[in-house]
Amino acid sequence: MISEAQFQKELELIISNAIREDVGDGDHSSLACIPASAQGKAKLLVKDEGIIAGVEFAKMIFHYVDKDMKVETFINDGQRVKHGDIVFHVSGSSQSILKAERLVLNSMQRMSAIATKTKMFVDLLEGTKTKILDTRKTTPGIRAIEKWAVKIGGGENHRFALYDMIMLKDNHNDFAGGIPQAIAKTKQYLIDNKKDLKIIVEARNLDEVQQILDAGGVYRILLDNFDYETTKKAVAMIGNQSLTESSGNINEKTIRNYAECGVNYISSGALTHSVYNMDLSLKAI
Repeated sequence: MISEAQFQKELELIISNAIREDVGDGDHSSLACIPASAQGKAKLLVKDEGIIAGVEFAKMIFHYVDKDMKVETFINDGQRVKHGDIVFHVSGSSQSILKAERLVLNSMQRMSAIATKTKMFVDLLEGTKTKILDTRKTTPGIRAIEKWAVKIGGGENHRFALYDMIMLKDNHNDFAGGIPQAIAKTKQYLIDNKKDLKIIVEARNLDEVQQILDAGGVYRILLDNFDYETTKKAVAMIGNQSLTESSGNINEKTIRNYAECGVNYISSGALTHSVYNMDLSLKAI
C-alpha cells in the first residue's frame, strides 16, 4: 500500500487541482459584492441521514484557501448523522468561505455517501471473519478521498493503484500464455526490479485455483463470479496457503452468503461507483 506521505500528497493534489478548476483567476461573484475585509461564519447543515465523512478533508480545504479560517467541529468523521444536524462551524474571511464552499460540499457529499454504503456492508458482515474491500473503480482524480471514505465507513482499501500491488486478472493471464506463466514471469520481474509487492491472482474456476496453488507464492486468490458452493470448495482447497477474496456482482442480498463460505475478503466496486451523494449545505449564520 502507499505510504502516509504519498497519501497526503494525493490529497494536496486533489485540493490544488479542484481550486484551480473552480476558481481560475478569481471568484468574481464574491469579489464583486463582498468587501475583502468582511468576516463571516457558516454552518455545515445535514439534510439527509447516514455516516458523515470528509470533515478532516474539509479542514484541509479551508486551510489551503485561507490559513486564517477556523473550524469548530461538533460531529466527527464516521459518526451517524440525521436531518438537521450541524457538523461544524467555519469562520473567517467571507470571500474565503465562499471560495471553498463548493469544493467542501462536493467532497463531503461524495465521501459521506461512500462511507454510508460501506457501513451498510460492514454491518451485513458482522459476526463473520470477512472484511469488505474497495476497488480501483473510482472517480478519476479523486481516488484518495473515495478510498479514505471507505476507511471511514469501516471498510478496507484494496491496492491504491497499479503500482503498489500485483494483480493478475484474466487478461494478464491470457496474454502471458496462462496462469503458471503469468505467475512465473511476475516473480522474476519482481526479482529483476528489486520490488517487494504482494501478488493477487484471479481464478475463474477450481482448475485455475489449483494452478495458482501449484505455482505458489501468491498472497491472495481472487474468486471471480463463483457461486456459493464453488466458493466453499475453493476455500477448502486453498486452506491457509493464500488469503481468499470473492468478487463479481455481489450485493447487499448476497454478501452475507459469500462471507459464510469462509472467504477473508469481499471486494465491491459499488462502494465507490454506485452511490447517491448525501444532501449537505453550507449556510451563513
